[in-house]
Amino acid sequence: MILLTLTFVVAMLLSIYGVPIARLAALKFGIVDNPDGRLKHQREPVPYLGGLAIYLAFLVSLAFTFEFRQDVLGIVLSGTLIVMLGLIDDFGVLSPGTKLAGQFLAVFVLIKSGIRIEIASLPDWVDIVLTVFWMIGIINAFNLLDIMDGLSAGVGVISAAFLCVVAILNGDQAIAFMLAALMGSLLGFLRYNWRPASIYMGDSGAMFIGLMLGALSMIGKYTTGHSVSLLTPVLILGMPIFDTLFVMYIRFLRGLPVFLGSPDHLAIRLRHWGLSVTQVVLLSYLGAALLGGIGLLVMAVPQDLAVVLSGVTVLCLAVAAVALTRVNVSTGTVAVSTEAVPARSTERTGVV
Repeated sequence: MILLTLTFVVAMLLSIYGVPIARLAALKFGIVDNPDGRLKHQREPVPYLGGLAIYLAFLVSLAFTFEFRQDVLGIVLSGTLIVMLGLIDDFGVLSPGTKLAGQFLAVFVLIKSGIRIEIASLPDWVDIVLTVFWMIGIINAFNLLDIMDGLSAGVGVISAAFLCVVAILNGDQAIAFMLAALMGSLLGFLRYNWRPASIYMGDSGAMFIGLMLGALSMIGKYTTGHSVSLLTPVLILGMPIFDTLFVMYIRFLRGLPVFLGSPDHLAIRLRHWGLSVTQVVLLSYLGAALLGGIGLLVMAVPQDLAVVLSGVTVLCLAVAAVALTRVNVSTGTVAVSTEAVPARSTERTGVV
């Protein structure tokens, strides 16, 4: 436990030290998010490269405190590929198709390293299909969630914390150490990403969070008690999953491409409900924590009660979704300091 805590602290300190350096580098080379008057309303350009600082703090902290093994190296290599892909996309030179192909490549590296879903009752090819679907979904879920100062990083910290509890309960040190490093690097970044953000993580950071949490949640042990526990990682990562499904549903109803920038996110609709940016972010943190807690309960309670808990949770989320669809986002301008990829694929609005 001492070494685990040390990993967390080292990652946080490295991130606190590295993020300002990444910010200066982004400003020097013009790697910034400029206001566009449509979805980006920040007062001045905000630098990217926060994701690179997160990645380096994560990697170096593990190098200092933990011995890499094959599966860890596979996750690190896949994470490196996704960070490089995100950095290129932050320059706005990748089409959505090319970006998706790069994500598939990163997932292929995971599968080749033995990092995949393994359900005993299913054939291998089904496990692989589920792995690809899960990983691509979670990577893009955190990227889509990254539309407000502190939102994606903070939800990432909370999700990682609950997954770390699962890993500790299961005695899986490799997963626990990687999650501790991720939490530390994200918390260090949040110091500079809290409203008003002085730096954005960009695609490189958002997709890296998604890949790490998707991979580490995928290989955890959940079904020692009953099969309903398979829902635990889904619940722990429920906030970005819910936001993504909600956005996809709304954009389908409106006849819009899923990756087109538009004010369909939960966070933006909550802003139209009259909440401040800080209130929206804190409410999202609360939602992530509640879903994570329910995920842990589903593992701990008998199967019948786990089914009831899961059903009630889905019902509550459905009610929330219906209520949010009635929020009018077609009038007025709502300032939400955000950071995703350029408007050709997802949103990035800002503070006015």
